[in-house]
Amino acid sequence: MKLYNLKDHNEQVSFAQAVKQGLGSQQGLFFPLELPEFELTDIDAMLEMDFVSRSSKILSAYIGDEIAAHQLAERVKNAFAFPAPVAKVSDDVACLELFHGPTLAFKDFGGRFMAQMLSYVSGADEQITILTATSGDTGAAVAHAFYGMENVRVVILYPQGKISPLQEKLFCTLGGNIETIAVEGDFDACQALVKQAFDDEELKKAIGLNSANSINISRLLAQICYYFEAVAQLPQEQRNQLVVSVPSGNFGDLTAGLLAKSLGLPIKRFIAATNANDTVPRFLGNGEWLPNATVATLSNAMDVSQPNNWPRVEELFRRKTWRLTDLVSGAVSDETTKATMRELAEIGYISEPHAAIAYRMLRDNLQEGEFGLFLGTAHPAKFKESVDEILGQELPLPKELAGRAELPLLSHNMTADFAELRKFLLK
Repeated sequence: MKLYNLKDHNEQVSFAQAVKQGLGSQQGLFFPLELPEFELTDIDAMLEMDFVSRSSKILSAYIGDEIAAHQLAERVKNAFAFPAPVAKVSDDVACLELFHGPTLAFKDFGGRFMAQMLSYVSGADEQITILTATSGDTGAAVAHAFYGMENVRVVILYPQGKISPLQEKLFCTLGGNIETIAVEGDFDACQALVKQAFDDEELKKAIGLNSANSINISRLLAQICYYFEAVAQLPQEQRNQLVVSVPSGNFGDLTAGLLAKSLGLPIKRFIAATNANDTVPRFLGNGEWLPNATVATLSNAMDVSQPNNWPRVEELFRRKTWRLTDLVSGAVSDETTKATMRELAEIGYISEPHAAIAYRMLRDNLQEGEFGLFLGTAHPAKFKESVDEILGQELPLPKELAGRAELPLLSHNMTADFAELRKFLLK
């Protein structure tokens, strides 16, 4: 598999190199040189396969002969060891529940697959430092995926006081090779620190720096697989008129969905649902890319005003000669999010803020005869405080959270100062 740097098309690397490197020069994202497509007959046959077998075939189409098929299948089996069920919400709407993994969020798929790939492509004596920023769920998924792995040090930055207490407990209580830093600032400040680290060639070399954000190609490719899994669970008539709504922060999930469509998966159209951090909906409306300062919302994992994956979205639309104007996008306020969570509860479905935003945009845009699917990216209990308050009921804690709720936080506190972070990384 060859990938090129979106900021320097002359920089081309193998899949293994892209996994180890994370970003290209000038902080450019890697993107596949070839965009594989399956025949319709292949798609139909694949939708009859089990999740692991189908995912191995999808990933092989991108990775090619860099990893032998049987070895890739084994790694996929280790990574995707939990289901992604489609839950009926109403007659014309369902939720793809991506929160049945160890950290109760969709990022378990990408985080665990990346850990499998990194351990495969790295030498036995190679020291690696994973540095990543999280707005909530990435941190937990990456921490648990790499926890206890030899020769891998994980450093996770998150905005102090801006993720839910239970999200924080899930990854800031592990210790060992997992180090967490609460940064005074928002997610974009954390992301900026990570990018500065990747621009520091001396630092990169000294600590074997890598990123586990959705900028890493292995994370992105893994996420393609659950779109196929969703369609496989639908009857034929619903497959033919499928509209998918994606709660969007860094836009990795949407990018993966669009790549699934590019492979030939029959998705009629996508909806990119955001919160008040509405850079993309405004851009699609007026053609001007004008990020505002990031604002804190109920859907904190989407509190991103400069989404990292947007250049990949634009590149895919350019390569496929799709029209960006066909991508529906809109922003949902906190008040509407709360009302939507109550609306869902009344019809018997308990949701959290991120999925509620995707549902709201879907419900408002779904046309007669279409079938809507929205992504449930996190277990409602990860946002227990707000969900309990909004719905006026007490959510039980799943075992994954209950076991960590009382453990002490092991985080370091830090200002958004690169010199301070650099010193920490080199210690």
